[in-house]
Amino acid sequence: MSDSHGNLRVAILAFDDVEALDLAGPYEVFTTATRMHRRGAPDAPPAFEVACVARSLAPVRMRAGLQVLPDHDFASAPQPDLLIVPGGVVDAALDCPETLAWIARADRGATLSASVCTGAFLLAAAGVVVDGPVTTHWEDIADLRARFPRLEVREGPRWVDRGRIVTSAGITAGIDMSLHLVARLAGEALALRTARQMDFAWTREP
Repeated sequence: MSDSHGNLRVAILAFDDVEALDLAGPYEVFTTATRMHRRGAPDAPPAFEVACVARSLAPVRMRAGLQVLPDHDFASAPQPDLLIVPGGVVDAALDCPETLAWIARADRGATLSASVCTGAFLLAAAGVVVDGPVTTHWEDIADLRARFPRLEVREGPRWVDRGRIVTSAGITAGIDMSLHLVARLAGEALALRTARQMDFAWTREP
């Protein structure tokens, strides 16, 4: 969980064909929130410790071709407080037992697990969410309903917060959801400062 200094560990899953902004949006929110927190309290521990986690330490090629170097592989990743599973083209990730096993393992020790876009498919396939309300990208609503009929897939909200599990709609909705999570975990004032710093018009209601 969080280290001895009290900062919250955020793990963002990285996999080939991940949607770049699904990963980078939450990454920017939580790292910007940490900078804003330090501005207001220079001697305080960082609010969040953010890391990208992948099956191996090899470069991950995103859907549009951009590459990212993971901070940890599944074997070495510390237990997160907050797990974020982005979307994109998730077919290969869905067929990867190691990826699904790590998602399930990380979720078991986390305070919160969240998905962006088609990351909801990965949460469902890993057994993190088996029923109840969720959302995903509008284009994938029907497919999520068909694959996981026990889920109550909602079309329209930017995100669905059900306590331990939070799912968001597509791409930029993941930024709205991440700011919502900052507000939940570290206070609305920090979330508002973060949105302002990012010049982002935060949709505060789902």
